[in-house]
Amino acid sequence: MATSTKRTRSERLEVRTTPQDRALIDRAVAASGTDLTEFVVANLTVAARRVLADRSEFFLDPEAREAWERINRRDARDLAGLRELMVRPSPFVDG
Repeated sequence: MATSTKRTRSERLEVRTTPQDRALIDRAVAASGTDLTEFVVANLTVAARRVLADRSEFFLDPEAREAWERINRRDARDLAGLRELMVRPSPFVDG
């Protein structure tokens, strides 16, 4: 996972692993043809983006997007009890 742009790194990240995990990581680093820092940073940032992705935006392939749009074009349904629930005073507000 080598990148073509070199960035200046000034932050240190320390991680403890088991000997087995370290051996696995070292093998993956060697197989990727990069160094440990580049491998770890590249993979951690990918993982971080995946974790945070659904908190900011999401992407759908064309088929899923069309299904999403069909759902959103449906008329609203009158759900039993929802109207009464929405007019009831909130238990979380004083007064």
